[in-house]
Amino acid sequence: MKKTLTVLIAAGTLLGAAACSAPKMTTEETCARIKTITSSPTSSSDKFGMTRLANQIRPIEATASAELQGPLQSIVDYLDESAKKDPDQAKVDDLKAKYTSAGQAFSQACPAPAQ
Repeated sequence: MKKTLTVLIAAGTLLGAAACSAPKMTTEETCARIKTITSSPTSSSDKFGMTRLANQIRPIEATASAELQGPLQSIVDYLDESAKKDPDQAKVDDLKAKYTSAGQAFSQACPAPAQ
């Protein structure tokens, strides 16, 4: 009886998790959401601004297009480490290269509109 109940609970949990997962956005939708956040006046380079920006990107990264999921994770990792009270400078330097590369990938996937 315990084994059957355990199996049923596990199956229900898996089904519930699958039903609650958000659909993936297209690259265009991801770009639009990120551009909205980064154009906000609250996106500043101080520690509070970096933490706030990382927290705004996190939910988007979870449902971002496959093309932008990696770059967004690199950006969040860099912002998280940089915003720490005492960041590990070697780690920040390593993450900065990934952050720069992520910015380039984002620029290629999300070109600025022609003016």
